[in-house]
Amino acid sequence: MRYLHTMVRVENLEKSLEFYCDKLGLAEVNRIESEEGRFTLVYLAAPEDQENAKAIEAPALELTYNWDTEDYSGGRNFGHLAYEVSNIYNYCQNLMSLGVIINRPPRDGMMAFIRSPDGISIEFLQKGQPLEKQQPWASMENTGNW
Repeated sequence: MRYLHTMVRVENLEKSLEFYCDKLGLAEVNRIESEEGRFTLVYLAAPEDQENAKAIEAPALELTYNWDTEDYSGGRNFGHLAYEVSNIYNYCQNLMSLGVIINRPPRDGMMAFIRSPDGISIEFLQKGQPLEKQQPWASMENTGNW
């Protein structure tokens, strides 16, 4: 397993970039704009992590700016922790055998979410390309919030 990123939602992208880059010293290493999804993702890295973040997209802080206005309350501005795993099906099966609820199963062979005991959302992403869809994962429903 490898740590990828932490995601936080921001209400004002420019103000947030000024804070994280100009004041904290992080640098933008990647940006994704989605007109269809109406969001912008900006990935930032600390000075000593910039080369790795550019090359392998980790470790990073992901700022998520949703174009439509939304007030984030109750910690909703914090999104999730993300880790890359070598086999998402095996990893999730092991978690389930340890009593962990898979809130968003890896139906697509690529992504799954769980929650920590404190309600922190944790994302697991398949390393490389998505695995071929498999049962029982492909037909599993979401459980709770993720």
